[in-house]
Amino acid sequence: MARKNNSSDFLKQGGILAIASLVVRFIGLIYRIPMSNILGEEGNGIYAVAFEIYDLVLIISSYSLPLAMSKIISAQIAKKEYKNSSQTLRVGLIFSTISGIVFGGGLFIGASLIEEHIYPEYVGVHIPLRVLAPTIAIVAFLGVFRGYFQGRKTMMPTAISQVIEQVVNAIVSVLASWLFMKWSMGNFHQAAIGAAGGTLGTCLGAASALLMLLFIYSIYRPIKKKRERADVTGKVDSTGYLFKVLLLTIFPVILSQTVYNISGLIDFKLFGYFSAQNGVDPVEIKSMVGVYSSKYRVLCSVPIALSTALASSMIPTAVAAYTRGDIKELKDSIAAVVKMNMIIAFPCAVGYSVLGQPVVKMLFSSNYILGGRMLIAGSAAIVFYALSNVTGGALQSVDKMSIPVINSAISLAVHIGIVIACLKLTPMGIYALLVGNITFPMVVYILNMIAIRRYIPGYKQEITKTFIGPLAASLWMAAVTVVIYMLTGLVTGSNIIRTLIALVFAIASYFSILLILGAMTKEEIVRLPFGYRLYAVAKKCRLID
Repeated sequence: MARKNNSSDFLKQGGILAIASLVVRFIGLIYRIPMSNILGEEGNGIYAVAFEIYDLVLIISSYSLPLAMSKIISAQIAKKEYKNSSQTLRVGLIFSTISGIVFGGGLFIGASLIEEHIYPEYVGVHIPLRVLAPTIAIVAFLGVFRGYFQGRKTMMPTAISQVIEQVVNAIVSVLASWLFMKWSMGNFHQAAIGAAGGTLGTCLGAASALLMLLFIYSIYRPIKKKRERADVTGKVDSTGYLFKVLLLTIFPVILSQTVYNISGLIDFKLFGYFSAQNGVDPVEIKSMVGVYSSKYRVLCSVPIALSTALASSMIPTAVAAYTRGDIKELKDSIAAVVKMNMIIAFPCAVGYSVLGQPVVKMLFSSNYILGGRMLIAGSAAIVFYALSNVTGGALQSVDKMSIPVINSAISLAVHIGIVIACLKLTPMGIYALLVGNITFPMVVYILNMIAIRRYIPGYKQEITKTFIGPLAASLWMAAVTVVIYMLTGLVTGSNIIRTLIALVFAIASYFSILLILGAMTKEEIVRLPFGYRLYAVAKKCRLID
């Protein structure tokens, strides 16, 4: 019964993060549409490169703090070391202060050097980079508090802060982009100044989220003190020891995430270099990257974010199970997240492959033909990113932190070779980045699965309901979607109306067919947020017993 309750709580907490991520990505998608149209393709290209550089610095400085803090604190809570978990929080705050100042200041000072010596094809990128620099320090503190609460197996503070962060980000980004573009009209760096307006939202959004978490922590603090007084272990590790543990936990994650995320920066550099060698105009280079980043990557990031949230929610439960030696619960947790990821990833990938062009046309006012073709050609990446995220999290949960790093490094080497070959030997152009975006997570997933079977004895993923059921339901959904889109074309010529109607039928048909095929059980449905209501609707429609 305890194991069942743990699994239920784990899926509910994962569901909370998944819903929050869905809301966040939906808001992100909504605000990126007007912002993309305001900045234009050149501004979007500069914005994309600046954000890739910012993401890399963020990963090195503090991006891994939530995961690392969650991992350490969940293990301490499993041993009822409440005082020790508070000490870990203090050490995390010290670490975030140091890393925020060093890396945030370094990005601000070195922005011009980065543009001049590394990304000369993207003139003006130093402007949004300097606006992003203070965000490094803010996100460091934000990560510590999110990891602290996640380590205590409560995802609600993270979920609330993520939504607040994105709401503020959306409002400020759109407004500041418009104002900055207006104020800099006629300026040679107008596109870069507009992109800086977009990045201002990131900074103020993170600051708002941090204030919210500090408020939640102030409310929770009396409970924390009460648990510390009830701590019978009396264990409190030294600051130096915990600092060392934190570094040892963070370092492999930093390496893994750096290798994982640096592929985007390498792609932009390779595309810019080879395109310049072929005589492509710099504005055209930035514009192509703008389409790739503001349309293809933004739309693909929505389902990928859900998989990341589910993988993150798995780690505290998996770590606790591993700490207790409960291998069955560990395997059950991994299997449950893989299945839930496939239920999300397959319909998104298949749906984009048939409705990519209409969706991009509905959302964006320019270059929707190229953006739609990219989405159709590269949607398979969603499935492999979902699988690579979960398998990487599983390995981190069992203290095999270096394995995902090695696997990501191998995949990155393969990725670079494939992208260079496509750019140099074929006329694929920007589509070469799509090939790399699919092969990179695919290789990571294959290598991670080999390692999981080695280090988690007896782990075996169920195939039929995890993969075949969601894929079959997605293919039937695709057929229904295409038919509905074509039939509505006989009544109206509006792409927006046709696409929205097709999407409604796609969602309804997918989950109906999924339940008819028996790919989800009653127990799995009721463990989800609002699960009993979902089950009642499904039962009323006679889709499940």
